Amino acid sequence: MTTGTVRDATFDVLRSTGMTTIFSNPGSTEVPLLAGLPEDLEFVLALHEGSVVGMATGWALARERPALALLHTTAGLGNAVGAIATARVNRAPVVVVVGQQDRRHLALEPFLAGRLHGLAGDYPVWVDQPARAQDVPGAIARAAHEAVTGRGPALVIVPMDDWTADWDDTVVAAPQVVARPTAVDDADLAPLVALIEAAESPVIVSGAGMDSPRAWEGLVALAERLGCPVWQESFGARAGFPQDHPLFAGILPAGRAGLRAALRRHDAVLTVGAPVFRQYPYEPGPLVEPGTRVAIVSDDPAEVHRSPAELAFLADPGVVAARLAALLPSRPHPAEGVVRAVAVPSRPAPGEPLRAAHVMHELALRLPPEAVVVEETPSSRPDLHRLMPARRPLGFLSAAMGGLGFALPAAVGLRMAAPYQPVVAVAGDGSAIYGIQALWSAAHYGVGALFVVLANGRYAVMDRLAEKSGAGKNGAGKAPWPAFTEVSLSAMARSFGCPATRVDSYDDLVAVLDEIVPDLGSRTEPLLLEATVIPDTEFHP
Repeated sequence: MTTGTVRDATFDVLRSTGMTTIFSNPGSTEVPLLAGLPEDLEFVLALHEGSVVGMATGWALARERPALALLHTTAGLGNAVGAIATARVNRAPVVVVVGQQDRRHLALEPFLAGRLHGLAGDYPVWVDQPARAQDVPGAIARAAHEAVTGRGPALVIVPMDDWTADWDDTVVAAPQVVARPTAVDDADLAPLVALIEAAESPVIVSGAGMDSPRAWEGLVALAERLGCPVWQESFGARAGFPQDHPLFAGILPAGRAGLRAALRRHDAVLTVGAPVFRQYPYEPGPLVEPGTRVAIVSDDPAEVHRSPAELAFLADPGVVAARLAALLPSRPHPAEGVVRAVAVPSRPAPGEPLRAAHVMHELALRLPPEAVVVEETPSSRPDLHRLMPARRPLGFLSAAMGGLGFALPAAVGLRMAAPYQPVVAVAGDGSAIYGIQALWSAAHYGVGALFVVLANGRYAVMDRLAEKSGAGKNGAGKAPWPAFTEVSLSAMARSFGCPATRVDSYDDLVAVLDEIVPDLGSRTEPLLLEATVIPDTEFHP
């Protein structure tokens, strides 16, 4: 550590923890930290705090290590709470530093003083406001560890005068390295082995907690050894199994009746890296048929503790899957009827409008297996899952929290962290508007992601939900909100300095994709492709 100021000591912490990229939309309380920033630290400006945390989330998920977001007191933290909640549910290790007014007159609640400690609610995995200025570097170092261990955002509140306080090589209250052993003992797994061995027809439900090369390898080995289908959790942030594998069964229904139907012929359900079970909307009745045994393996304590399962293991699910594949006997007859036929949309006749499925199908034909698809298109999500399967770990990323405004900034941060990986965000126009400010950052920093906006000029999923709620009620489900067909996302993109094009026909769509997608991994300029599509007529949550 260096002598000098708390600011100098904090910069050393950022270097030692690898948090040398600072995502921010700063205000006056952050100026003492940022003015004259050392050249080895990179500052990335976003034009809204939701985009700040969204970009940091994408960066953290791609790099698999903590990312740093810097926010401005009450307004900044308040604007970012939704994105912080998404980072929590998406298991992204983000360190959020929030500026505060000068410590020396906080008691008088001066202008810009914030009541910050509880503003983000329970979504941070850890929150601290250091008692002394000299405790700030240690708090930020600890936040990096807390974010990794807790799989979510850790928040540190720093009064603006702390940065210029003297640093006298005070002890940093955080270890340099935290080891997290993941081995499991065969004896501990014996009850789980016995449960699966006793099953006549086991099934696996996998989730975002399995999205890594090692976890995929272990789970593929286990599924093939058991010859059993693998379902993906509903509303998962990431893909927990290769979705082009013959044993992949699809996305698990989010309602209880659908759950029971999907799992009916199985007498044991092994859930790995996912909760038991995520639903929407509420339906009465049990989750599974009576007599079906349920087990869960997850490294998320809350996910384990709230799951109604017969057997729960708090452990690395990828490690457990690999070990189960070695311990369980092979089943000679694979399950039948697992392979799903994927219906490909037919080409529209001349003059017929585009549908979201047309865009996704043509995009899927051209994207390489290593491409990352960031999804935020609620009304068209079933088509995306059906037509654009994740073929590699981190091949799919979505906002598991459900709030809008994630896809565009997350794609920017992800591509910044993985500059040669093809990244495409697929978002509805209603969703894209919430994170549109991220396009300025993409353009300014040369982030070569492709942003595909499916523009139907309305909140189509909300229209469908309203209609469904009013079924049989004399039109009571008619949506009171208007369409917004006059909004042009391509025009908005260009106003932020991001190149954009709009397509209305199938031929134009194919021509643009043929030009852009082959070089997507090497692009240094973003592009927003606005495809006008007719609203999807059905939505199945």
